[in-house]
Amino acid sequence: MKEKQKKVYRTEDPKYYIVSYKDDATAFNGEKKGTIVGKGVVNNRMSNIMCKMLEENGIETHLVEELNDRDTVVKAVEIVPLEVIVRNVAAGSFSKRFGIEEGTVLKNPTIEFCLKDDALGDPMINDYHILALGIATEEELKTMTEMTFKINELLKAYFEKIGVKLIDFKIELGRVDGKIILADEISPDTCRFWDAETNKKLDKDRFRRDLGGVEEVYQEMLKRVTK
Repeated sequence: MKEKQKKVYRTEDPKYYIVSYKDDATAFNGEKKGTIVGKGVVNNRMSNIMCKMLEENGIETHLVEELNDRDTVVKAVEIVPLEVIVRNVAAGSFSKRFGIEEGTVLKNPTIEFCLKDDALGDPMINDYHILALGIATEEELKTMTEMTFKINELLKAYFEKIGVKLIDFKIELGRVDGKIILADEISPDTCRFWDAETNKKLDKDRFRRDLGGVEEVYQEMLKRVTK
């Protein structure tokens, strides 16, 4: 199986897959394409570090074993076809949508759901739509919401200690034996990171916005989480 940023391979055991992280980069639903040298290594290693931290704090994830710099064994998961987005600070599409200056700290974290469908442009979807379409049950929706906010608090505290603001992030969740778990990466591809002192962008926005220094900030984030 192929994804935009990763390749996913079956193993001899149907309970497990191997995820291989690529250096390919895309933005704006695939309209912009490029390569970020070393990105796959950063995203693989950083995601596994984050998953281990979350596991230690009661969040079950898909992580099984890191094989090498780019490849990791993960649990076979039935992905819930939603992107779950948490925002702590106004940025990107949120700023444009609501006319709020980028960098404005929100009075409380927000959560958004988007339907995973490239052909439709991953439209936003609300709780009632999710229930009406049978994407998740009411209990699952409650679990996903509570889990995502807990992940946010854990990540914010972690990154604060290494001088990084967690602006927002996107995750995907899935089912294993009927249980909801985290089934996605935590990396500069899926999160907005700003330096706590300078507000320098340390994430994929440098690629999206042609800001330069893309490879350098990816490496900087890996250095910070491996100190």
